[in-house]
Amino acid sequence: MERFDVLIVGGGPAGLGAALILGRCRRKVLVCDAGAPRNAPARGIHGLLGHDGLPPAELLRKGRDEARRYGVVIRDIEVCDVRRRGDAFEADLVDGSHVEARKVVLATGMLDVIPSIEGILRYYGRGVYHCPICDGWECRDQPIGVLGPAHRAIRTALLLLGWSDDVVLFTHGPAALTDDDMRLLEKHRIGLRESPITRLEGDDEGLARVVLDDCEVVPRRALFLKTGEVPRSDLPTKLGCKINGDGQAEAEFHGSTESEGVFVVGDASPRVQLVSVAQAEGAAAAVRINAILQNEDLAAR
Repeated sequence: MERFDVLIVGGGPAGLGAALILGRCRRKVLVCDAGAPRNAPARGIHGLLGHDGLPPAELLRKGRDEARRYGVVIRDIEVCDVRRRGDAFEADLVDGSHVEARKVVLATGMLDVIPSIEGILRYYGRGVYHCPICDGWECRDQPIGVLGPAHRAIRTALLLLGWSDDVVLFTHGPAALTDDDMRLLEKHRIGLRESPITRLEGDDEGLARVVLDDCEVVPRRALFLKTGEVPRSDLPTKLGCKINGDGQAEAEFHGSTESEGVFVVGDASPRVQLVSVAQAEGAAAAVRINAILQNEDLAAR
């Protein structure tokens, strides 16, 4: 069985950010990535210094090349299970092979909940988005919509006023709005549509309008989803990490969790979900892990 200093599950910005630092620290690192990154539909990554607008696939290609330069092993394969074996961890890979590692980094991310609405996947990343910080600039001064239950979507609708004064909240069904909610929407001139959405329409350039069940057609160039997210993997739970109400593993900025030797970074941890933050978390975890490994190595001499 192959043995590594660190097994990293997930090869996105967080996982590769950790791998790059650990490789430079001359640690033996394995990155296992099952593919299908969360931001794959996006046209470009925004807010990442020096790479603003870079396509997500290009960032991952560059990151892999850089990590491999320092001896990091990267495999396109799913990790089925990870368990403790004494003072180390053993992982089962989907091809039936097994690896052992002294420490584990879980950069497994989250999955967005996408409603079953005709046209939503067609315009996903080309008019349908999740993060105003990531994509608000591209939608500036355009008619914008927010889709989701009121308790989630009102805050996002207010945030989007920074990019457009034409914002409509779509609840896709009857909304449980309080009098305070209604006053807030009216005060800031945020439209409200409770009728279910029948379909999204547009052209090759992107989204153009939202068609409602009552036949109303609402012109929108962007629709931000506030429909929730779920963990991509149950490995944090299996390894004894504390999970919060949103399904994310409680972790320090450097990835440390309540489960010794297990680190969680990126979107799977409860912090700002930006590529720049994910990469920084991975790097911070790598520094912490290398220091722990060094102490263990010195004590064993």
